[in-house]
Amino acid sequence: QVQLVESGGGLVQAGGSLRLSCVFSGRTFSTYAMGWFRQAPGKERDVVAAIAWRGGTTYYADSVKGRFTISRDNAKNTVYLQMNSLKPEDTAVYYCAPVYMRGNNSPSRLPYGDWGQGTQVTVSS
Repeated sequence: QVQLVESGGGLVQAGGSLRLSCVFSGRTFSTYAMGWFRQAPGKERDVVAAIAWRGGTTYYADSVKGRFTISRDNAKNTVYLQMNSLKPEDTAVYYCAPVYMRGNNSPSRLPYGDWGQGTQVTVSS
């Protein structure tokens, strides 16, 4: 089973930056596209960014384009999310997961294992 451990969240002022990390184990990381999701209180969990298994193709939700950058290090089984110019509306718990990417469609989570514990990002105004 896939296991995921997210870290790097925290409290930051609007306009600030954070870098999230997610360590993947249980399967061969380099064969999976990976995505970052977020869930704010009372809202659904949505994908915000994704990266193909070799890193050449990325996806960003419109709400984070130009501010967030996803990357991966296959040697470390880790996917990152660099978040710049943070806004209060970015406040959420952030999760990573293996995903299926297809063209310009929103990536979908692959059903391998449970979600990780997530990492809380809070942006103050």
